[in-house]
Amino acid sequence: MRVTRSPKSVALLATTALTCCLVLTGCGSNPPQADGATDSAAGGKAEPAGARLTEDPALHALLPEKNRTSGTLVSVNNGSFPPYEIAGSDGHSLTGASADLSTSLEQLLGVKIEHVTADGLPSELTGIKAGRYDLAIGPVGDFKERQGANDFVDWVKEFVVFAVPKGNPRAINTLDDTCGRRIAVMGGGSAEGVIKTQSEKCVKDGKAAVQVQSYKDQPGSILAVRSGRADAFFSSRAPLTYFVSQAKGDLELAGTGQPNGFGDLYQGAVVAKDSPLRDVLLKAVQKLIDNGTYGQIMKKWGLSANQLDKPGVNLGGAA
Repeated sequence: MRVTRSPKSVALLATTALTCCLVLTGCGSNPPQADGATDSAAGGKAEPAGARLTEDPALHALLPEKNRTSGTLVSVNNGSFPPYEIAGSDGHSLTGASADLSTSLEQLLGVKIEHVTADGLPSELTGIKAGRYDLAIGPVGDFKERQGANDFVDWVKEFVVFAVPKGNPRAINTLDDTCGRRIAVMGGGSAEGVIKTQSEKCVKDGKAAVQVQSYKDQPGSILAVRSGRADAFFSSRAPLTYFVSQAKGDLELAGTGQPNGFGDLYQGAVVAKDSPLRDVLLKAVQKLIDNGTYGQIMKKWGLSANQLDKPGVNLGGAA
């Protein structure tokens, strides 16, 4: 439901709704959407930028037999990675860049992609490995440590920074500035591992340990910063840029232009190890890049800086 109110009223309502969702049900969160996005939670169908695509018979033929027979692929998300994934409270609807990409893939592959929201990234990866889900469109961080049980079809490049209150009152600009600070991260994510390693370094250097706060989703983490329970949220720049833009001046980015404990970061779709879906997705994403659909989707969601010229398999290095 959309109600026309002042920006501060909208922010207060969104914060209240997120709090109720996280405390009572742990459901997938649906934060405010980028301008021009379709509200699928209200029953709409996400439509990608550009013209509707026609099915590619050769790509359809490469799908596993069970998916050709059922006419569906089940894609899992954790409902908390704007502007890529913005999940509706029904646990199935999805908007964002990943939803637009999914719609294009549906048209290209000639199957319906059904979206299911799981309770956090570990549940996503476990479910894919167990065969409960066919894939995660993601993008999910691609690291060597995750490639043992999964294959990644990488379609974006990412950077890790901090979201802090306006004015950056705790002066958090580098990892070294986090000693003794309350830092929110996504539980089970790569940023959690980096900040925990940094905490050990702080103690070794005779400084206070980082007070690591692990949350199951992005909205819960950003809410911790906005409510004053955390000094910063350490995560991917694309979603943090989205949340900062929605905060109407209450937040800003910090630590930009630095590695912040990471090398080159790639994110992508995830399938079970050696699944035939890997090569199907690789070919399909390449076709979306070649015909311009991918670039239009990334531009629509403010992600042009995260584009890749071509997708790749398991491009990520060690975390």
